[in-house]
Amino acid sequence: RRYRKGPARPQHVAAAASMSETVLCSTRASVLLYDDTQKQWVPAGGGPQTLSCVQLYHSPGANSFRLVGRKMQPDQQVVLNCPLGRGLRYSQATPQFHQWRDGRRVWGLSFGTPREAAAFAPPVLRALRALEEGTPLTWPDPDVTPEEPEQSER
Repeated sequence: RRYRKGPARPQHVAAAASMSETVLCSTRASVLLYDDTQKQWVPAGGGPQTLSCVQLYHSPGANSFRLVGRKMQPDQQVVLNCPLGRGLRYSQATPQFHQWRDGRRVWGLSFGTPREAAAFAPPVLRALRALEEGTPLTWPDPDVTPEEPEQSER
């Protein structure tokens, strides 16, 4: 779908990505926030828990990264727009649930399968490592070879 320049372009599209950013990885997950008063996870953006398209963006010029999540619904509501910073700890709490703290908020991603979660974590961790080391990120990772078929499938 193409968007014309000018006021007809939806605001959420303009807010979600600029021309200088590239998507390093993308997945489907439910985006959650921890509600400290209720002591439970609640869907980000309100309403029922739904799947979102969650993407890791990289701005090479600034060597900055952010996670963006848009609900997989016609309005594509942005429910996550979180810059990654030095010192951020991305925790793989379970094979299907990852979490991190951004200031006073605790974010969670609930993946459909352990495989989706396992594919999303390495690029995020590489981005955080690049921020900690202050080195530019090369993409794709030169140290990783394309995935070999699993032994059990042979």
